[in-house]
Amino acid sequence: MGTISLCMIVRDEEDVLARCLSSAADLVEEIIIVDTGSKDRTKEIAKSFTDKLFDFTWREDFAAARNFAFSHAAGDYCMWLDADDVIAQPDREKFPALKESLDGNTDVVMMPYYTGFDSNGRVTFSYYRERIIKNGAGMVWKGKVHEVIETRGKVIYSDCGITHSKLRPSDPDRNLRIFEKMLEEGEVLDPRQQYYYGRELYYHGRYLEALEVFGKFLEEGRGWLENNIEACRQCAYCWYALNREDRALTALFSSFAYDVPRAEICCDIGRHFFDRQLWEQAAYWYSRALACERRDGRGGFVQPECYGFQPCIQLCVCYSRLGRQEEARAYNERAAIFQPDSPAVAYNRAYFESLEK
Repeated sequence: MGTISLCMIVRDEEDVLARCLSSAADLVEEIIIVDTGSKDRTKEIAKSFTDKLFDFTWREDFAAARNFAFSHAAGDYCMWLDADDVIAQPDREKFPALKESLDGNTDVVMMPYYTGFDSNGRVTFSYYRERIIKNGAGMVWKGKVHEVIETRGKVIYSDCGITHSKLRPSDPDRNLRIFEKMLEEGEVLDPRQQYYYGRELYYHGRYLEALEVFGKFLEEGRGWLENNIEACRQCAYCWYALNREDRALTALFSSFAYDVPRAEICCDIGRHFFDRQLWEQAAYWYSRALACERRDGRGGFVQPECYGFQPCIQLCVCYSRLGRQEEARAYNERAAIFQPDSPAVAYNRAYFESLEK
């Protein structure tokens, strides 16, 4: 069993840091906290968990800060968390078995990152991240923003996950500011940075600029498969925002050039036709979503609802509008398997009962 050093970079995290460390402290052998300029009680809280607290002068470079934290690790493996992450109890229970499997032959452990939730706490958005990395194996963080470790060696995928649980929004302009500073200083964005720069432009409503960045990213053909597919989705969202629905649909279809369809894309296409009351076309694409295999291990962004509840509840509406009430009812009950407490399911049941009166 390998030892683990938890390595974190923090700044002004007094509201969440204790929660994070309390969820992880008894699972690791060492905690290393790197503070990048806190003005609140963050350092005081950190000291209550560890004496390995270091200062790092922030220079708009997340990779540099994370590498500095990893450089102080004495464990066999380095693990990272953000201050607003927690290891939830079900995952805490899985962690000892995961740790037991770290026999020195494993180089990287990929773990699910749960970042989106509905009102009932169900995960609506997740993806795998490189979470535990063999210390001294030569793998380092790269990228001033949206930093990443280029993994190599033996990589395993665990079902033990990390929950991202924000209590307050972060600086919405920080990432875009870093990207634009990089460009002003003459840095050339690598494919991953191009992709995330395009996303930041989209989030800031700069749709034409985002389309230009995504277009260049896709044209150069150097991007990761999952980023290519997501770039097509992002282009579609830009075109919708610009009221170019035809271009949006074309962008979604263009994702099929990269790999078999993802349920997320099929649901987007289904929504396109659904919003235009083209029920047969919408039903076709929601049915295709149900036929897609969910494979989280590919590493891309996953919206679990697209592989079950969402297409079922939408197919219920489509078939009802087409006058095929028994099929509609069947899909509503199928949706209930995924979300028994859904208000939409309850509403539809009441509707179908009213038709029998």
